[in-house]
Amino acid sequence: MPAQLVTPSSTNIHISSPAPSTITLVVNGTLSDASPDSLSFAELEGKEPKEQLEILEALIVKENRIKDGAENLLNMRLDDILREKVVSELKTASIRIKAIMDRKAVIGTIIDEEESMSMNWTREVFQYLIMAFSKLIASEGDDFRTALRNAQDCISSLISLKSEYSDPSNLDKELVKVMTKLVGILQRNLRVRYELTISEIAQSVIFALADQRTKECRAIAYRVLRHSLVDPESVKKLKEQEIDWYMIRSLHRDNKFAVEKEQVIKLIRSIVGVGTVSNGGPGSVLLSEPVLRAFIAVAEQADDPFRFICIQTLAELVILDTDLVDRAGGIRFLLHAAGEGPVEITPLLASTFLYIIDSPRTRAYLRVGTDLEVILTAVTDAYGKGPDHAERMKSYTRVIQVMLRTWSGLMYFCMEEMGAVRSLVDTLRLPSLETREVVLNMFFEIFNIKSPEWYQTFIAGKRLTTYHRDGLKPPEPEPSERNMQTLKLTDQYIALLILVFTNVGLLEALISIMEEVPTGSVLSRKATLLVGEILQMSNRVLPLSVAARIQALPSIFAMASNYDDGQQRLVGASTLSALDSFNRNRTRLEPGVVKTSSRLRANSVDDAVRRGQRQVEQAKLKLGMQMDDKTFQSSLLETQVMLTKDHAKWNFDTLQEIIEGPLLHPKRMDEAIKGARFIRRLMTFFHPFSHRFSDMHRIKVNLRWVRLGCSLLTTLLAGQDGIRYLSSEDPFMSQIVKCFAQLDPFNSQAAPDSDPMFSKRRIAETLTYGYLEMLGTLSKHKEGIEILENYKIFTAFYHLSDLKSRDDLIKGIIENLDYSTDGHPRIVLSKALTSSHKRIQLHATQHLGELIRNSPAANSWTLRLLLTQLYDPSVEVRKLAVDYLEEACEAKDILEMVVEMRPVMDHLGEMGNSLLLKFMSTPTGFRYLYDAGYIDREMDMWFEEHNIYYVVQVEVFLSQVFSSNEEEEHTLGFEGTVPPHFYGEMAKTELGCQVLQEKGHFGDFAQFIRQHGHESEDTELIMKLKSVLWAVGNIGATEGGLFFLEEEEIIPAVLSIANKSLIPSVRGTCFFVLGLISTTSQGAEILDDYNWEATLTPMGMPTGLCIPVDVGEFLSLPSWKQHVPDVTSTQLIPPTSEPELEALTAIQKLANTVIANAASRSLARRMKSRLEYRSVFTSPAMLYRVFHTISTSRYRLPVRRYIMDLFNIELDEEVVAAMVEASKKFKANPLHPPPKTDLNRRLSMFGNLGRRTSVSDDEDDDEMNEDSSPVLPKREEPAFALRPVHRIAGFESSAMGREPG
Repeated sequence: MPAQLVTPSSTNIHISSPAPSTITLVVNGTLSDASPDSLSFAELEGKEPKEQLEILEALIVKENRIKDGAENLLNMRLDDILREKVVSELKTASIRIKAIMDRKAVIGTIIDEEESMSMNWTREVFQYLIMAFSKLIASEGDDFRTALRNAQDCISSLISLKSEYSDPSNLDKELVKVMTKLVGILQRNLRVRYELTISEIAQSVIFALADQRTKECRAIAYRVLRHSLVDPESVKKLKEQEIDWYMIRSLHRDNKFAVEKEQVIKLIRSIVGVGTVSNGGPGSVLLSEPVLRAFIAVAEQADDPFRFICIQTLAELVILDTDLVDRAGGIRFLLHAAGEGPVEITPLLASTFLYIIDSPRTRAYLRVGTDLEVILTAVTDAYGKGPDHAERMKSYTRVIQVMLRTWSGLMYFCMEEMGAVRSLVDTLRLPSLETREVVLNMFFEIFNIKSPEWYQTFIAGKRLTTYHRDGLKPPEPEPSERNMQTLKLTDQYIALLILVFTNVGLLEALISIMEEVPTGSVLSRKATLLVGEILQMSNRVLPLSVAARIQALPSIFAMASNYDDGQQRLVGASTLSALDSFNRNRTRLEPGVVKTSSRLRANSVDDAVRRGQRQVEQAKLKLGMQMDDKTFQSSLLETQVMLTKDHAKWNFDTLQEIIEGPLLHPKRMDEAIKGARFIRRLMTFFHPFSHRFSDMHRIKVNLRWVRLGCSLLTTLLAGQDGIRYLSSEDPFMSQIVKCFAQLDPFNSQAAPDSDPMFSKRRIAETLTYGYLEMLGTLSKHKEGIEILENYKIFTAFYHLSDLKSRDDLIKGIIENLDYSTDGHPRIVLSKALTSSHKRIQLHATQHLGELIRNSPAANSWTLRLLLTQLYDPSVEVRKLAVDYLEEACEAKDILEMVVEMRPVMDHLGEMGNSLLLKFMSTPTGFRYLYDAGYIDREMDMWFEEHNIYYVVQVEVFLSQVFSSNEEEEHTLGFEGTVPPHFYGEMAKTELGCQVLQEKGHFGDFAQFIRQHGHESEDTELIMKLKSVLWAVGNIGATEGGLFFLEEEEIIPAVLSIANKSLIPSVRGTCFFVLGLISTTSQGAEILDDYNWEATLTPMGMPTGLCIPVDVGEFLSLPSWKQHVPDVTSTQLIPPTSEPELEALTAIQKLANTVIANAASRSLARRMKSRLEYRSVFTSPAMLYRVFHTISTSRYRLPVRRYIMDLFNIELDEEVVAAMVEASKKFKANPLHPPPKTDLNRRLSMFGNLGRRTSVSDDEDDDEMNEDSSPVLPKREEPAFALRPVHRIAGFESSAMGREPG
């Protein structure tokens, strides 16, 4: 309840006075020290002017609240002492508001001066930059050569340090110093990067990556390599330098080496960004699989500080090179992270997989029914997980609703007979209150249902008939400039969602909640509310046949009519009653949106109210005119005006009735002027120099005196006696002239006044501003205009408009003058529109726009003034004028009038495109633009590139409006309805259709659709296909344009794409395009023949929404076979040494969850402690085998660290060279695989090295037989044997033998 309506009994109000000079006001528990001394602007120091304005605005809000509270108290009955304190408090607040306003004015002036100076400064800086650029061009060669020479010197220094430096203790410091200098050169001079070869740089810093160097040294070495990458070719050359082993080693390090890991991760991101190669097809990232597997291991580690950035990088990688990430096992991990990982990263991963689903090539890497459905498990598997799981559920429901609001997500979840969607609906049947409530809230968001304030009253079980009976009015409907029946793109998609969920039993699931949950509970009422909203939306956005089926609610009516089961009958009857109450009160509490820019019709809803008000006014006027002399004299005395000068003792109501009633009669007016001198006493009160009215505080309770003054002037102008008295006998107008003369810079005879009547302080704090309203009242009448002209008031207005610091006074004059007749008021407005002060210009332009908006008919003079603003030098003024003009041109009569004025808008650029498109929709406007050459020029631009921009604009809008971020601002130029399209506007006129036919663009569109309608690989062709479809849809949305579609027979082709395209987003584009085609009655009839039913209004007019009768055919994607990555054969020749074989076998077992712990104990207890195994863990060749093993299988990060710690080898250039040699030596020829010896069989008996397995760090009870006898290689057998060969299962030592003779 607002503070001004709170009664003393319901509000905690205390006033205490700790000191006579200070008043402390407590309103609703908020303490406010209103002493003037407490006001300080110290917090403004050191801040920018715009920041200071924001702080001052907050202070004004606070002081106004104090002022309003004091004014409310003055309306109550208070004793004299308390009233004096409140008045003192009110004066103090007014003083502080005045101080803040003065400070705001000063800061505003500073901002204006800064803007003015910035223009001059920009010009000077531009000239300076031209000179500096000329000097730079002259010296650029020298600077580049110097930088290149310094970089080469750094490289030479690094090479010399590598070979000649003798002090190892200071080597790291010298390396860091030189490499830091080299990084600085590469950062500042990009040309140097292209001149230096990556091979030369890598060879100079690669020894700084060795294990002997410090982590800082390795980190700066990675930085050098990162800043040396310039193109994919440089990435290829970097891979040839064998740095992958160093990168893997760095990724394996723990958190103590965070500075090093950060730089290697940045290097990987640079490789991804720079080294991605795409030749029109799928991209290829020049990153090796071993490095990527180590990178994935970092992302898997929950406590790693770089986990999130690694997951984000993998999400980018899976879009760029899906095959590489799949080979390394990254897709499996990302799916696991999406379902079980941190909720903060889930929206990003969901968006990534939605992008993958949109292409048939990439979605083949996913398995339908198991992979992406893992995101749903947080909701579908929530039963029994306790209340702590509710927060996680809420996070995942937001992700699910975003996925369902995309074509990729909706069509994927509708596969396999809509199994995933059914599982979501079935969660409403689970006996868990927390789960059901979260899922219900999710459906409210999915269907984009906005919850008004009264929903909570309904859910709480209170009667809606008592809502708003506390004296408050229901919220006013938001003004809309569009037809209330115009539906949006989002409505068409919501219609499809409603149809999908009702087909899978959403209403039945909600009814089951009503059956199980006690009637009247919060959950039951929320389910009832959702049912009511679905019924309302289905009636609005779905075709009649579909909506009727949904609204039948057979199960509820069956329950309500079941006389055998009283409980079910009670539930059914209660549900129907609640739905009926919801619908009735919804109509009352949410009235339809009224188009505010149109004039009220005689048969409008509020006509009865307005008719009743007019009848009451006429009755009062009639009674006042029939008042006799005695009653009139009695009424004059009753006003107390004749008896006292204290206006507080006047009877205001009686005074107002006399002014608006009897005094309108000429006889009563003459009597009041001459006989009783009533008018003279009353006008004396309003004289500025009497300081009675003009010194009253500007508070709400005193505003009625301003209205009374305006009524008095209107009454005086109603008769000749009043006009004569006001113009010649009363000094009111002459005093007003003197007040303006105090401010007139051209009036040298005016005596200077320290506190002029129309000063800023008096305008802001007293009723002096009311004189501007009174002058505005005079300007509404012809006689009043003559009085203003006689006293040269307009001349004063012209002079005041040049005052730079009095924009408040100028704004007041502009807002109060009446512009209905041609004359001086319009000249004053025109002068303000062309003022040299931008703030006055903006305010005048805004007021002009409001005049056009509120005008019941089109006025040419307002439109001409607004068109003049289109040529203003200020961009802000032009933008404001364009916005108001575009809004006004929604009305056809205004649009025709503007077109006839033939404005030139070439200078507006993109800002004026929307206006020009509106001009094209009229024959006169199209002819004007065609003659000006705009049509041909713009048509070619749309055909080449603007069509693509249109697609981006629409898809970005849909993405924003369907995102779960409610705070995100939608900055696009349309409000959800289909934005105007050039070809669509062209097809609205006969001449436009003729030009379109002559150009032949539609034939090109039709040919492109037939040729590339089912394209699924080339992204550029797919984007162009969408743009062509949108163009065809906008053309088909007009009566004249539909002829083109029928002539080319393109509608069946669009329907074929909608049902059979492999790209979900293309199908979605066709869905919206078919909705555009159904905008006309003929288009709706054509689509009805193809089983696409249009939504119609109650009058039978199409709404632009169209739904397929067979939703399953439209939403079903064809199934696919999961892609199996082509794994390159990387098999090595098995080791021949038994210790190497056992060590390698144990390391392979670490990748197996079951036997990993046993293998770990075997490595730790036996192999590391025996002499025969020491050579194994110091051999570079064995280190290469281990690197190869962990690079072809999935090992978690702790396991990788453990394996690396087994080796007593420090990685350096010699070790890497030995590993490179081993890779060549051990590589098996794929055409000649190794012999099937016993050693090879034992090495491979643990499965395929490339399979994706999981590893666990938990303890396992399985033990490995550590006492197995060593197996020695047998002597080589002859190639052929004459006896049959047999095997004895279970005995490895007897693998082969001969039968006895």
